Amino acid sequence: MSSTRTAPGRGSDRGREARAVTGRLPWTLVTPALAGLAFLVLPLAGLLIRAPWATLPRRLTEPHVLQALRLSLLTATLATAACLLLGVPLAWLLARVSFPGRRLVRALVTVPLVLPPVVGGVALLLVLGRRGLAGRWLEESFGVTLPFTTAGVVIAEAFVAMPFLVISVEGALRAADQRFEEAAATLGASRWTVFRRVTLPLVSPGVVAGAVLCWARALGEFGATITFAGNFPGTTQTMPLAVYLALETEPEAAIVLSLVLLAVSVLVLAGLRDRWVTGP
Repeated sequence: MSSTRTAPGRGSDRGREARAVTGRLPWTLVTPALAGLAFLVLPLAGLLIRAPWATLPRRLTEPHVLQALRLSLLTATLATAACLLLGVPLAWLLARVSFPGRRLVRALVTVPLVLPPVVGGVALLLVLGRRGLAGRWLEESFGVTLPFTTAGVVIAEAFVAMPFLVISVEGALRAADQRFEEAAATLGASRWTVFRRVTLPLVSPGVVAGAVLCWARALGEFGATITFAGNFPGTTQTMPLAVYLALETEPEAAIVLSLVLLAVSVLVLAGLRDRWVTGP
């Protein structure tokens, strides 16, 4: 019987060589990586450097800033509530029910993620506008007009933000252990009871993460909002729209509003770091 032996010290030498190779910095990759990092960080740094820190408290309490902030918080929260009401059942349908065309439905659900928001606003106008497919019926039957109203802001924000919730909840449902649901059904629980008492607690982290992302996306929505709801102070002018308007007349106010949105984004990412950002 023959055996293969390694010369004494050769294995350790190879280990040291491997560590030396992997330990070297590949500058052909590090250089563009640093350039990419600078490309992403420098604009944010410029925003912080140019911020009017001395007058920041006063500007944050100006009436038009508070008005836009209150409207943004209200509409983003209402849009998130609507997304939870409609998006969680939709995610359950995509994750747990096999039906013809499920892949097509999933693709349609994610279209707003890649669709230009302005196009989404135009589509909403064609459907819910006064002469739209459903908007005319709403106005004639119930006297309800959605475009250029606060309700229109909520609808526009929900349209662009719901995919974030659906994707998050669907992923959580697919990862959840279905044996608990099967056990509850075996014990005689109805489908609604199983969904409410077993399924939702199992996927609650995914629901919370999706809701937070949905809320943040709704808070920062611009294109669909200005197209479908307009830019009327106190009615439809949210924070992003106020930034756009202030940039033309009062750049320092635009910087202050941008800082508020930046702070919200950082808080959202910090809150979701354990789920969406991994690392040592």
